[in-house]
Amino acid sequence: MKLRFTKMQGAGNDFVVLDATRAPLALSAAQVRRLADRRLGVGADQVLIVGPSAEPGIDFSYRIFNADGGEVEQCGNGARCFVRYVREAGLTTKDRIRVRTAGGVIEPRWLGEGRVTVDMGSPVFEPARVPFDATGLVPREIAGMPFWPLDVAGVRVEVAVLSMGNPHAVQRVDDLARAEVERVGPALESHPRFAQRVNAGFMQLVSKRHIALRVHERGVGETLACGTGACAAVVVGVRAGWLDGGVLVRVDAPGGRLDVQWSGVAGDSVLMTGPAERVFDGEIDLPD
Repeated sequence: MKLRFTKMQGAGNDFVVLDATRAPLALSAAQVRRLADRRLGVGADQVLIVGPSAEPGIDFSYRIFNADGGEVEQCGNGARCFVRYVREAGLTTKDRIRVRTAGGVIEPRWLGEGRVTVDMGSPVFEPARVPFDATGLVPREIAGMPFWPLDVAGVRVEVAVLSMGNPHAVQRVDDLARAEVERVGPALESHPRFAQRVNAGFMQLVSKRHIALRVHERGVGETLACGTGACAAVVVGVRAGWLDGGVLVRVDAPGGRLDVQWSGVAGDSVLMTGPAERVFDGEIDLPD
């Protein structure tokens, strides 16, 4: 199977983007893994498949696959790259686009000069909807935000649990450079209380409007940036009273900067702004 693709990145989170707007495209998990392989394929954290939409008021659909071949619900950095891709491919001229993902409808907006703002929807805190099994656990509450005690990799951590269209477990650390992301991240990802696994965020507070963040993504490992992870961390910080609500909060990830805003009001959307860059176009012959 010969496939045309575009390689894109947002703050170092990189993607292989495929156009399925004109003809259906079905890839096996093995083919996704081959595309994402950094030695045998193109190399990417996620593979994005752009599709059409038959829904009124929805411009496109798109599917998101992690490097391990598993399909996931949402990807913030991918959404920004999606917008740049469909505009540069001539699939739309709109600045504001409504897109159906497995995690719901999102509304990215093209700002020009390679920057995109994405309305990521409102955060979900109910454990069962994350999904997270909180049976028998007693959380420590900070300003009404519960932090759940979990034993992972031989240590006890306290994590705030929420969904940004996909599941996140966020913990605050004093020194991000010394955080045990490589050891605790994989163990937290596969903790049995998370039925669909979880993205593990490690957040260091810099000021009331600035955090540093590392994220171990499920099915990928630690990435240079995670858009939904940045949103989840800011939401936790605002709700716990560590960050100001209703203003842009700077999120420094290893791959670059994202800006996130949330009012702190339940039901309000989270807005994320950051870069989206085209790296190169190519063609690959995938094994069947």
